[in-house]
Amino acid sequence: MDLFSYQAEQEQKKVAPLAARMRPRTLDELVGQEDVIGPGKLLRRAIESDQLHSLILYGPPGTGKTTIAQIVAGHTKSFFCTLNAVTAGIADIRQVVERAKENLSMYNKRTVLFIDEIHRFNKAQQDALLPHVEDGTIILIGATTENPFFEVNPALLSRSRVFPVKRLEEKDLREIAERALRDKERGLGHFRVHLDDDALDHLIRYADGDARRLLNALELAVLSTVPGDDGIVYIDLGVAEESIQQRAVQYDKNGDQHYDTISAFIKSIRGSDPDAAVYWLAKMIAAGEDPRFIARRLVIAASEDIGNADPRALQVAVAAYQAVELIGMPEGRIPLAQAVTYLASAPKSNAAYKAINEALDDVRNGMSLEVPVHLRDAHYKGAERLGHGRGYLYPHDYPGHVVEQQYLPDELLHRRYYRPSTNGYEATIKRYLEHVPNRRSEMSNVREPDK
Repeated sequence: MDLFSYQAEQEQKKVAPLAARMRPRTLDELVGQEDVIGPGKLLRRAIESDQLHSLILYGPPGTGKTTIAQIVAGHTKSFFCTLNAVTAGIADIRQVVERAKENLSMYNKRTVLFIDEIHRFNKAQQDALLPHVEDGTIILIGATTENPFFEVNPALLSRSRVFPVKRLEEKDLREIAERALRDKERGLGHFRVHLDDDALDHLIRYADGDARRLLNALELAVLSTVPGDDGIVYIDLGVAEESIQQRAVQYDKNGDQHYDTISAFIKSIRGSDPDAAVYWLAKMIAAGEDPRFIARRLVIAASEDIGNADPRALQVAVAAYQAVELIGMPEGRIPLAQAVTYLASAPKSNAAYKAINEALDDVRNGMSLEVPVHLRDAHYKGAERLGHGRGYLYPHDYPGHVVEQQYLPDELLHRRYYRPSTNGYEATIKRYLEHVPNRRSEMSNVREPDK
């Protein structure tokens, strides 16, 4: 590198965005992704020992994929080069391969090739890489925001290890922002900045796990704000909203607004108002509520407030939870909305919820009774000699696959915990149970559990 090239590089560093300037240079500077690159993890050990094999980093933007690749560049003794799949073609791949072969034959030096947005390579471009990855001429590091199991050639994928990179957590983003404000060499430390707590919280929330978006907004907030008479740049919530182009939703995830909103949400579902339910869902999503928390509450509501009036409600709620885990946000809002509108529109019953609570009350209040002899397991050693299972009537041997028989202990013989409603499918259950012999014969003596 000559003097002019060095000066140009230094000038480029000065005008580069804050996110580029603050990019971690070492493994110890990297924030987050402990599951992938934390101490003792496979990828970290491979980088530190310079024993890297081909890999694909898969995750959302701004989570450290390119950073990890650049850290590899600083650690490896191999030749390191990069391509961007948006602009590169087969000719560029061939050029890299020829240079890699030359490095290997002349200097016994392998080549690490980092391809950003590898999912944008078509099949022919990926096939051009395959033999050289397979024979070890090239160690491939691919970065993609798309699922590689759909977007990357299976043959290339089978020769690489996939490392999923997750959205950064709020604590990670907070550390990144605070580090940028302190750093006088690469960050904003040469400014005197006072950043209000609610302004930082807002930037972190709407960065949505993306460090690049957070740092870009933070830089814009600082550079666009005129210092006060005391020379301090004051960043309040209004400036933060403008910088990240999102208005703050009044919502405290650990306070009254959190509990009040989720209460209104569940009550709207219970009250069969899909419009209100989806509004409260929207407020929670916009405020950055954990979508898994919302999905868990839907699973509970499906059993507590709908139950057997529509047994499919639980299936829908569980599927929504799994979908959110699978695809994340913001797309996760769609299956959440589907589940919310379905549950709010479904017939309601809390009969199953009341049944388990009343049965638990009896057990906890001293009614933990022994199993009647004819219902006990007769298969273990010595059980038959004790008379276990004797007198049991196998329902499938009788018409309708049901037979009159006692299943509760004597002391609870006339208890009725499950009292199906007349709503939805539960009306069918109610009609069926009214004709079950052991329930029908005792209906005149039924006693509900004490309230």
